Amino acid sequence: MEYTFSDSRFMSARDKRLTLLNWVRFLRRGLREADFTRRIYDHLILHCAFIAHYNRAVFYETYFERGEDTARFLSQFDKRSGCRSVEYGGTWWLQGEYGDLNRAMVEEAAPFIPKLGDGAQRRERASDIAEAKRLLSKHDLQ
Repeated sequence: MEYTFSDSRFMSARDKRLTLLNWVRFLRRGLREADFTRRIYDHLILHCAFIAHYNRAVFYETYFERGEDTARFLSQFDKRSGCRSVEYGGTWWLQGEYGDLNRAMVEEAAPFIPKLGDGAQRRERASDIAEAKRLLSKHDLQ
């Protein structure tokens, strides 16, 4: 899809295009850490209502290591669920001088979210089952 971005105080239209390209690559390649660029991280914490979680590595760990957290992250960009900030609950992040890019991120995420969400749910289920087995074994109930 073609988007028209405007320059913002801290981000040029060109930088917005590059951020969107990074975002699409990150989604397309299955949320790999290698594709979670500084450009994506900076935009998320500065203009998408996410807190920094200390640094890019900890942010990635917070949202992409556990399935339930990944599903929560994706819900912010899922127009089927209202695009509410997972940190603060509002939708103001879709407005203002970075709203053009943020709305484009939502649009571009749409075809990827169902598959990524399913994968996150499968990872969550596998993790829960492994933990249940560990606890059963710990108490000699297996």
